[in-house]
Amino acid sequence: MRTPRIYTATDLATDTSVGLDPAASNHVGKVLRMKRGQPLILFNGSGTDYTAQITEVTKKHVTAAIESATTIASESPLATHIGQVMSRGDRMDYMIQKSTELGATEITPLTSGRCEVKLKGDREEKRIKQWQQIAISAAEQCGRSKIPTIHPITSLEDWVNDKPEDTLGLVLHHRTTQQLTDIKKPDRVCVLIGPEGGLSEPEINIATDKQFIATTFGPRVFRTETAPVATLSILQWLWGDFNE
Repeated sequence: MRTPRIYTATDLATDTSVGLDPAASNHVGKVLRMKRGQPLILFNGSGTDYTAQITEVTKKHVTAAIESATTIASESPLATHIGQVMSRGDRMDYMIQKSTELGATEITPLTSGRCEVKLKGDREEKRIKQWQQIAISAAEQCGRSKIPTIHPITSLEDWVNDKPEDTLGLVLHHRTTQQLTDIKKPDRVCVLIGPEGGLSEPEINIATDKQFIATTFGPRVFRTETAPVATLSILQWLWGDFNE
């Protein structure tokens, strides 16, 4: 049986006993129903996996003894930031899960002229926490040593304007002919992806005015949840760790 791999927002070190944070304790004790003496792999986003053994399980608390540490080389050398205009239903959940598996470093939910999702106040905070937990679960499953950051919701224009100068900006646009193979290999990439109805021409112009390169991946139009999966796969093949 595969040893469960659990993220905990806790300081970890070998030859110590650690109490897991509430979310991790709930997952280990209530969801997985693990018992005293069973093995775990713990990580906290530092780039190291820790083998451990459960020493105590209560209704609300799990304690584990950490035995050894292993540095995990599971992060891509290419830093990727997905700016995704929010979509309805579970499409954003799917996008965050798959983007995490494909190595995304940061994800920012965006609003735009054609965005049909309106989140404010408590609803926004609750949804951001939900998306961050989806990223945590995906990282646990796929073996990543770090958790992508899910940023607060922001407008498309503000996100585009905040692009660092040392980062390659891409905007998906099926009516262009720009090929990624014509671009010099970058260390950092941010990708703007529109909603179901696509980005408007003014929004594409806002991006290109800020040195985002309009690019396409062929003659077919992707669904909004397909676009980041295809994009990250291609970026990791060209400039990341898929082709090593």
